[in-house]
Amino acid sequence: MENAFSTLDYIIFILYGLVIVGVGLWVSRDKEGHQKNADDYFLASKSLPWWAIGASLIAANISAEQFIGMSGSGFAIGLAIASYEWMAALTLIIVGKYFLPIFIEKGLYTIPEFVEKRFSTNLKTILAVFWIALYVFVNLTSVLYLGALAMETIMGIPMMYGILGLALFAASYSLYGGLSAVAWTDVIQVVFLIMGGLITTYLALNNVSGGEGVIAGFKHIYEVAPDSFQMILDKANSQYVNLPGIGVIVGGLWVANLYYWGFNQYIIQRTLAAKSLGEAQKGIVFAGVLKLIIPLIVVIPGIAAFVMVNDPAIMARLGVGSMDNIPTMDAADKAYPWLLQFLPSGLKGVAFAALAAAIVSSLASMLNSTSTIFTMDIYKPYINPNATDKETVNVGRLSAAGALLIAGIVAPLLGGIDQAFQFIQEYTGVVSPGILAVFLLGLFWKKTTNKGAIIGVLSSIPIAMFFKIGSKGWLAGSSVEGIFPNVPFLDQMGYTALLSAAVIVLVSYMQNKGADDEKGIEISRKTFVTGKVFNIVSYAICIVLVVLYAMFW
Repeated sequence: MENAFSTLDYIIFILYGLVIVGVGLWVSRDKEGHQKNADDYFLASKSLPWWAIGASLIAANISAEQFIGMSGSGFAIGLAIASYEWMAALTLIIVGKYFLPIFIEKGLYTIPEFVEKRFSTNLKTILAVFWIALYVFVNLTSVLYLGALAMETIMGIPMMYGILGLALFAASYSLYGGLSAVAWTDVIQVVFLIMGGLITTYLALNNVSGGEGVIAGFKHIYEVAPDSFQMILDKANSQYVNLPGIGVIVGGLWVANLYYWGFNQYIIQRTLAAKSLGEAQKGIVFAGVLKLIIPLIVVIPGIAAFVMVNDPAIMARLGVGSMDNIPTMDAADKAYPWLLQFLPSGLKGVAFAALAAAIVSSLASMLNSTSTIFTMDIYKPYINPNATDKETVNVGRLSAAGALLIAGIVAPLLGGIDQAFQFIQEYTGVVSPGILAVFLLGLFWKKTTNKGAIIGVLSSIPIAMFFKIGSKGWLAGSSVEGIFPNVPFLDQMGYTALLSAAVIVLVSYMQNKGADDEKGIEISRKTFVTGKVFNIVSYAICIVLVVLYAMFW
């Protein structure tokens, strides 16, 4: 089988790149007589319609960590990893109903800005630094690494050149145009990534069935690998440590999802740029509908790859017995790039464009949000309070470029990690439980104090590390080994969130029962009113989720 790109594949991929860059630069051009201001650059002039918001949310979310990392987890774990996607659909409903109305009512640019309004500037700065470090050293670096890994596996491009190429692609339009360029190109990107993903899934299942079609292919992988379709893993499963049974549904995954979809700047920023609250809520349930089909394009291919590499008859039929980069349980993240090698000329270019769309759209979103937090929460308050609109926009561009440069230097150091999706979730989980506790109590308990919130969020890191040390076995064989509990990381997140919340409540209560430091935000009951479209689609999503979990329990 020929693995290299054909001329047609290169033409399709180059055309895709030109379209994205061209559209990005066109929508971000300065209108005659108007110079970009902070609203234009960071919030797309607050003009996004619901369909652009929904598409942009998915494009920002679906990246290399899903296409590469989640397919790798599908290879190693199975459909159970889809809980991240399906439960995200339910989380989006909660965010649209209870969190988003408050953020839009307060006219926020950044999530740390809410912290300042509710608590203090000091806490806002602490969380701003947390987020910038997380975006640069975990999110941006992992997306660059996984994208470059895919390019190396599929096209033979050396890792460093792949990182450089992806970085320059994302920077070419996002640094100049800001959120407007990111959001409108995301509409195109999401079409590519869903179309390309479905093509890959179709051909993978068709190959499994020997050309008898998708339905036959799905039946075959279900019959051959029934364990890969267990949504709730038991303790005997070797992957229980990654997805701890029923705790996935009622435990720590809620921490991961509520933090990610409700209080994550590079996700929530596009909803803050909506024309109105109604448009934002329609956009968020549109994204929820799309989340229901994401496992079909990122998890099922991983399971199909698992069946293929473990069936000598299929491998012989495909003629790939001596092919390099075959995925294994120790190198599961090679599953999706490996599958792309089976696509015929032309479709390979489309599928790779889909993968590039996922990578570049997420990079652009992360860059824009990193620059927004740095500019609005650090530069303006502490470095140049009197900055003009021109200076603010220029600093946003420079800070995004700096973040991309640092991430590009660090990215190659991630070489050797496996199941990168799990890696990202695990290390994000060190800081997210404490942040989630602060936001939930700050939103819904008026007696939460600034001192309680600061102590709670700072204590969350040693609490998280207490669980992580035991789970990683770093002290195995030492005299203190038994002191640190060994629990799955999703359970760690749940326990850390609960303990951090307990610290916040205790400190707030002791601080004169909150009387001296109370700074609640007034929220009218009308804030939580939702439209008929939001409610109808929300009920439909809940019904679909019940059916899916009932089928694969």
